[in-house]
Amino acid sequence: MVHTYVVAADGPGWPEALPLLPHPAEIVVGLVSFAILYWLFKSKVVPNLEKTFAERTAAIEGGINKAEEAQAQAQAALDEYQSQLSGARAEASRIREDAKAQGAQIIAEMREQAAAEANRITETAKKQIEAERQQAVVSLRSDVGRISTDLAGRIVGESLADETRQKGIVERFLAELESGDVRREKVGTTAPREGGEA
Repeated sequence: MVHTYVVAADGPGWPEALPLLPHPAEIVVGLVSFAILYWLFKSKVVPNLEKTFAERTAAIEGGINKAEEAQAQAQAALDEYQSQLSGARAEASRIREDAKAQGAQIIAEMREQAAAEANRITETAKKQIEAERQQAVVSLRSDVGRISTDLAGRIVGESLADETRQKGIVERFLAELESGDVRREKVGTTAPREGGEA
């Protein structure tokens, strides 16, 4: 059973029988103080805290976004670097191939130039040799003609000093020599006698 005790306030103080129950004035002051504190917290403190939390959240999310953007940029830079590197390798390979082709072309041109120069030198040497041979032939003809006419003049006992006549005789003799129509005659033999004795 529950007993309820109602005690009337006889005096100015709070009843002594209920020491845990606060005084009604304290309850009012407590409620007013609570309301003021509630209003202060709701209007001043909580918005500042919310603002701070929002800024921190934004900063953290911004940092995460910035980190993701930086990572994306780094990945893009890496991809670009890789593409440039592969392009540079392809370019280097192409340059090497071009250099090899140019080197082979230069070698072929140098060989052609060397062969042309060798042919030119050979032709020049042949012409020079031919000119020297012709000069030697002319000189020999002149010397042989002079010696022959001197010798013939001594044999005949008559001077063959006439130059026109000398050249004609020498030219005819040399032409016969070249054609092979020269008849050999023995010098110092006499014709056989009629008796068959020599």
